[in-house]
Amino acid sequence: MIDFKHRSSEKEIMDDLACDGPVLDQTLKELKTINKLLGGNHVTTDGLSKIITQYPQASYTVADIGCGGGDMIRVMANWASNEKVDLQFIGVDANPNTIEFAKNRLADLKNVDFLIKNVFEAGFLDKKADIITCTLFTHHFTDEELRNLLKSLINQAKLGVVINDLHRHKVAYYSIKFLTRLFSKSKMVKHDGPLSVLRAFSRTDWEEIFRNISVPSYSLKWFWAFRWQVIVMNP
Repeated sequence: MIDFKHRSSEKEIMDDLACDGPVLDQTLKELKTINKLLGGNHVTTDGLSKIITQYPQASYTVADIGCGGGDMIRVMANWASNEKVDLQFIGVDANPNTIEFAKNRLADLKNVDFLIKNVFEAGFLDKKADIITCTLFTHHFTDEELRNLLKSLINQAKLGVVINDLHRHKVAYYSIKFLTRLFSKSKMVKHDGPLSVLRAFSRTDWEEIFRNISVPSYSLKWFWAFRWQVIVMNP
């Protein structure tokens, strides 16, 4: 019997920071397609828009934490171009193989720098970013790890933090399990996709996490394709 009431603690294959080779390449390519088809990318750009509207300025530095293959940086860069917003990006990931994949994929973008850093290192950014984004990243951590991570992210963001992550729900679980079995060629995607949902969050989970780190003000909104948008704006 699958437990949808509590977050799973089982590790994903992608959590192995030494992960590399054709399996990783195929996985990152498929994740790009899945996220685009399910419409989850809008959750992040919508959050960016809210912070930028609240804090207008000439340009912004955006640190994308757990940037993976750089898909969300590309999405945000395209959005910024359409909206005439000047964004400079820092892609941060602990896996050097993933960073190399992202560098190659985003080679045409001149406004992107990369850092190979573990986000649990103190002051993992050389300097504060205006906005910090995380997409499909926070579910990789235990509640305790996530509380520490969120405090660090909030401390290193001048204006705010945008989190885009999954809603733990049986419909989401069985849907992604069916889709990955049907279309995926990646063993990692077939394993990690459904598990990501089991490691994800309910509304109560998020409320409890923020209550424990004493964040008085945040926005939590549900989006289609079973996503949560979490925004913390710094005063």
